[in-house]
Amino acid sequence: MAIGFAVIAVFAGTNGRPISVPPVVFAGGIGVTMLIGAVAGLYPAIRASRTPPTAALNA
Repeated sequence: MAIGFAVIAVFAGTNGRPISVPPVVFAGGIGVTMLIGAVAGLYPAIRASRTPPTAALNA
């Protein structure tokens, strides 16, 4: 998110415009980040829950 803000700041600065990041864009970035984190955490957890305990102990 910091990289995106930096790109906006450079673009606005070179064109002589004020830096403007709408709150919806900021909230959307946080929401997408949380969604990706949830999927990345849930997928391995679901796979592990389907593994029999004896197979997990042997690994």
